[in-house]
Amino acid sequence: MTKPVSYSDAGVSIDTANEAVARIKGFAKATFNSRTLTEIGSFGGMFDGRFPDMSEPVLVASADGVGTKLKIAFDTNVHTTIGQDLVNHCVGDILVQGARPLFFLDYFATGRLSADVTASVVEGLSIACRENGCVLLGGETAEMPGFYADGEYDLAGFVVGVVDKKNVIDGKSIDEGDVVLGLPSTGLHTNGYSLARKLFFEIGEFHHSDDPDELNGDSVADVLLTPHKSYLPELGGLIGTGRIKGLAHITGGGLLENIPRILPDGVSVVIDRSTWEVPPVFGLMQRLGSVEDREMFRTFNMGIGMAVICAKNDAASISEHIVSNGGVCIEIGKVTNGDGEVTIG
Repeated sequence: MTKPVSYSDAGVSIDTANEAVARIKGFAKATFNSRTLTEIGSFGGMFDGRFPDMSEPVLVASADGVGTKLKIAFDTNVHTTIGQDLVNHCVGDILVQGARPLFFLDYFATGRLSADVTASVVEGLSIACRENGCVLLGGETAEMPGFYADGEYDLAGFVVGVVDKKNVIDGKSIDEGDVVLGLPSTGLHTNGYSLARKLFFEIGEFHHSDDPDELNGDSVADVLLTPHKSYLPELGGLIGTGRIKGLAHITGGGLLENIPRILPDGVSVVIDRSTWEVPPVFGLMQRLGSVEDREMFRTFNMGIGMAVICAKNDAASISEHIVSNGGVCIEIGKVTNGDGEVTIG
């Protein structure tokens, strides 16, 4: 008699999935607030959509992933920071339009499910959701045998936020004479990791535990796994004040390609690279691969994770607000007449 075939024989363990869900429920519930209308396990997450303090609420949504930074997590078995990366990246992408996050959903897919790894990733999501004041409303955990290499997974996130229409930041009022303020990054954030991995591990032949002199005592893994920074604590209080004309999240494409996304016709930006100290990890990578300056600035954030454009007479008060909320703010450039380009000088 032929032995009955089960789902687990095909590589999918419902029991492991149930264990993972049981372990992540607490992390998700820790983010819930009075507007959360469903429990974990519902077919859809429900959220109270009333905004009585706003005259014209506008929902702002974004989706993103972590890219090949995941490879560092696989190699080091450190997974909590990846969840933080994902949430903070997504929150930054809606913050630039003036939105505060309401709720977050994730998609986690792997070839063979590990309850430990899944729980670590979701713990990181939960940490960052709490820090950003948003609810981890739901998600999908998919086990797909043969689709991913052993020990690997993919992770994507989806955030929904809200802003009163009158407070939307769209860059339309940016004009010649405005200044560009830079808020430092914590490192590479979540972009440029394919090049970084090539430079460190192929060309430089470093191991994750190595601590080259340029990194000031930190290991390669420590530097590469440093979580993406959230700028909501520093900038959130400025939304609605009318002082910020434009915000650019410096992600893939660097300063050269992200600032132009918010510039109106007729203006350009000149960045003075001498105004901030580029973190040593970028100099080390540039040296390892003899990477040209322009390639560095269009691949990495080079130490600036968020750019703020404002009128010159508002720069001081914006900077004071950022500093009073634990941040650092540097005037790094100016707006000139032009055709939408960013020049690094």
